[in-house]
Amino acid sequence: MNIPYRIGIGYDVHRWAEGRDLILGGVRIPHSVGLLGHSDADVLTHAIMDALLGCLALGDIGKHFPDSDEKYRGARSVLLLEHVVQLIGEHGYVPSNVDTVLVAEQPKLSPHIESIRQSLAGYLGLPIDCVSVKATTTEGLLYTGNPGGMACYAVAMVAPK
Repeated sequence: MNIPYRIGIGYDVHRWAEGRDLILGGVRIPHSVGLLGHSDADVLTHAIMDALLGCLALGDIGKHFPDSDEKYRGARSVLLLEHVVQLIGEHGYVPSNVDTVLVAEQPKLSPHIESIRQSLAGYLGLPIDCVSVKATTTEGLLYTGNPGGMACYAVAMVAPK
């Protein structure tokens, strides 16, 4: 049965790490530290991939890109996102829209939101008005405070081709 629209949710979190670039949606964000991970630790893109995979009950990014596989060490997450979009296409669907919330105490992300949206739109094959990226803090109440890290929630919808 071909269901018209399907929705998925994704979540990811990474801790801060010295000597790493901060990459969000494929965009390098100037900051004193980056995020720790097997790949480039792009927490935003990881949450989006999990949301897209969830739309079609295809598992999660750990199933498709395990951190035990050396070929993904240092991988650009947006290239893995392209693979997820292709996989969804093989199942007869295309991304329809994504909505995300980055959660971190630092750095200030608002100056970078539009370039992140533009980058993601290109990898998702969507117009920019179908890609939402928001940022918030926890007012220092949760793990994303000091020293902490960054988390991201994502919701995605896919539509039949």
